[in-house]
Amino acid sequence: MIKPDYSQPVPEDLGKVHFVGIGGSGMSGLARLLLGMGHQVTGSDVRDSDNITQLRKLGAIITIGHDAKNLGDADTVVVTSALWPTNPEYLLAKERGLPVLHRSAMLAHLASTGKLIAVAGAHGKTTSTGMVVTALDVLGADPSFVNGGVIQAYGASSNFGSGEHFVIEADESDSSFLHYQTDTVLITNVDPDHLDHFGSLEAFEGEFVKFANAASNLVVISSDDPGAVRVSARLSHGRVLTFGEAESADVQVSEIDASGPQVKFTLGYQGTKVPVQLSIPGAHNALNAAGAVAVLVGHGFDFAQAANAVATFGGTVRRFELHGERRGVKVYDDFAHHPTEVAAALRAARAAVGTGKLITVFQPHLYSRTRIFAQEFAEALSLSDQVVVLDVYAAREDPEPGVTGALITDRFSDQGKVHYVPLWEDAPAAAAALATKGDFIMTMGCGDVYKMVPELLEALEK
Repeated sequence: MIKPDYSQPVPEDLGKVHFVGIGGSGMSGLARLLLGMGHQVTGSDVRDSDNITQLRKLGAIITIGHDAKNLGDADTVVVTSALWPTNPEYLLAKERGLPVLHRSAMLAHLASTGKLIAVAGAHGKTTSTGMVVTALDVLGADPSFVNGGVIQAYGASSNFGSGEHFVIEADESDSSFLHYQTDTVLITNVDPDHLDHFGSLEAFEGEFVKFANAASNLVVISSDDPGAVRVSARLSHGRVLTFGEAESADVQVSEIDASGPQVKFTLGYQGTKVPVQLSIPGAHNALNAAGAVAVLVGHGFDFAQAANAVATFGGTVRRFELHGERRGVKVYDDFAHHPTEVAAALRAARAAVGTGKLITVFQPHLYSRTRIFAQEFAEALSLSDQVVVLDVYAAREDPEPGVTGALITDRFSDQGKVHYVPLWEDAPAAAAALATKGDFIMTMGCGDVYKMVPELLEALEK
C-alpha cells in the first residue's frame, strides 16, 4: 500500500497527468475534474469499468493492466493507497523524478481554489455530499465537487463549477482529511472504522477532533451519534452547528415517517419548521438531509429554501439503486459496507419491500473489517429475511488466515436464514432460488458485488 506523501510539492503547471488506478471512485472523480479544467489525462487500471468508459468518452486515454510503458510522456503522476509500492508505473515515475502525488494531495490542491466544504464520517458522507452539491446548484451557487459516488442527477461523481464553493467527500481512512484547507466541515457520524490504521477508538475520534478544529469557518456535526457527541465535547472551534433528533440540535429532525419508499419528516431551525419529503427511503437519509441543510444555513442561505433545495436530491449510484425486475422480483444494489450503514440500508429496504421478502447478497470488504466487526455484521444482516454471504473482497489487504465470509455467517443466531456461498458463480442461483414474486434481492458491499446484478437477473429468468 502506498502511503500519502504530503512533502511532495504540487507543480504550478501539472501538464499531462497520468493516474495509476484511474478506475476507482475517488481517482476517476479527480480525473474527470482535471479533464473539465482542460488537462490531458491518461491512466491505467487492472480492469475495465463504467468509470473508465465515461472517462474515455471525455477524452482520457486509459490502458487496462499496469505496465511501465503506460506512463508515456506524463508530467505529473497521481496514485492511490490501493497500489503496491512495486507497481511498475509508480517505480518508473519515481526513477524519472516526476512529481508523484497521492490522490488526497491532488484533491487538497484542487480544492484549495474554492471555499471548501469537506464531508466526513464512517457512513452517510456520499449521500450527504450529494445533497449539499444538489442544493447549492438549485440555489444558484454552481459548486465544484468530487464525490465518492455518482450523483444521479448529474451522471457524474465530480464537476468543475463556476461558483466559489468546492464540496468534497473527505477520506478519514488514512487521516488524509487533515491536509485540506477546509472552510466548513460536515461530520455525519464518528462510528468506529479503520481501526487497523488508527489502533484505537480514542485515536480514531482524535483525528476527527483535529479535522473539525482546523475548519476556518464552520463545523456541522451530528447531535445523535455517540462518537460525534464525544468529538463535539473535545472541540475548541468557535462556530459549531449540530443536527439530528436530539432536542438540543440546531437543525432538528422530527416526525420521521420511513414506512414507505420515500422518507418524510419535519426540519426545524430557529423556531421555523418545514415539512420535507425525499425521493429516497430511510430514516438515516432524513438525518443526512438535516446535516446538509445545517451546512447551507451556516453559509447564509434561507432555511426554508435550503430545505426545499435538499429535497430535490435524487440519490446516488449504488445507494438502494434499482437495476431491474424479473418474474416479479426486483434487484437492487447498495454500497453499504459498515455494520451501521448495512443496518440503515436494510431498514430502508424493509420499508420499501412491504410484505415481500428481503434477500441480501453481501460481500464483506477488507479482512480487518470482517474480523473486527463479524458479530456486528451478523446482527445487521439479520434484518434481512435471507442472506447470502460471499467471501471477502480483499481490496488493499493481504488475506488473513481464518478470515472468510464464514466468520460472519457462523455468528447468525438463526442459521436458517443465512447461506455462506464462497464461489461467485454459485451465488446468483442460490439467491434466485430463495425469491418469489414481490421480493427484493439486494447486492451489498463496496467491492465488485454490483457486477453480479446481470447474473442475478438472468438466474431469476431461469
